[in-house]
Amino acid sequence: MSKVRVNGFTISIDGYGAGPDQSLDNPLGIGGEELHEWLTTTRTFHQMSRRDGGTTGPDDDLAARSMANVGAWILGRNMFTASRGPWAENDSWRGWWGANPPYHAPVFVLTQYPRDSIEMEGGTTFHFITDGIHSALERAKEASKGLDIRVLGGVGVIRQYLQARLIDEAHLAIAPRLLGRGEHLLRGVDLPALGYVVTERVATSNALHVILTKA
Repeated sequence: MSKVRVNGFTISIDGYGAGPDQSLDNPLGIGGEELHEWLTTTRTFHQMSRRDGGTTGPDDDLAARSMANVGAWILGRNMFTASRGPWAENDSWRGWWGANPPYHAPVFVLTQYPRDSIEMEGGTTFHFITDGIHSALERAKEASKGLDIRVLGGVGVIRQYLQARLIDEAHLAIAPRLLGRGEHLLRGVDLPALGYVVTERVATSNALHVILTKA
């Protein structure tokens, strides 16, 4: 049976999943990039970026696990672009990853503004969903052909899916960094009341990895 998963979503010690002032120069906000050193040094990430090398070990094992068995993706608009408001006429932006993104499956982007689907190299097609998280999930389930659906982020999207109890499994990576401000993932979210329990934990020098499962 397919699962709805969050994998490797990284937060700071003080709970922020993105820093303030997102821009093209700082797609994860000021300080946000530093949270992901556990991931960006791994062999799995290097392969995604079409580079050689990278570290192996527990961080890489979890990174590889995050990419396995995924048949569709869901992400918020800010994970696709830094722009806000209506799409610009003849907008040429096609995501952060270039012509061949690492998704290799349908990607459903939550947005308030309609836009035609964008077909990319390698099997990735971005579909823009304007009628909410439930509609995006139904579309993703249909497209995934029995594989898992991965909710990539950002913070607001994951919060909505958690609060609706639509996430079956969530892997959170807690990085040894302080951001002070930005987008807080769990403020006001009562995970035990929503039925989530810790089922796995792995500590490395770069992050504390915690797996939450919906009871």
